[in-house]
Amino acid sequence: MTEYTVEFVGTEETVTVSEKETILDRCIDEGIAQEYSCRVGMCLACSAKIVEGEVTQPASRGLTEEEREEYALTCMARPQSDLKLRRGEYPPSIEAEAGEQTAAADD
Repeated sequence: MTEYTVEFVGTEETVTVSEKETILDRCIDEGIAQEYSCRVGMCLACSAKIVEGEVTQPASRGLTEEEREEYALTCMARPQSDLKLRRGEYPPSIEAEAGEQTAAADD
């Protein structure tokens, strides 16, 4: 079983994750605080910007095809190489949805 190092940029936290497990599962096992909610790839709470490396995340329904190249849903993503991820950066689709909800609430 191949294992990869996942580094969270700006926090100096790292975990070793096998290609068979999700990044979120390993973070939970290691006691690393990673935001999440649904754990099924829909809510995007666990998303992180891919700074370097590759993941596979076939069940990440909440992301567009383009976003899958740039963002990892840690509840679904399995590393395919060593990774550097940046927490707190969300894909444009979630930012647009948040803006629509804010506009609707202001009406």
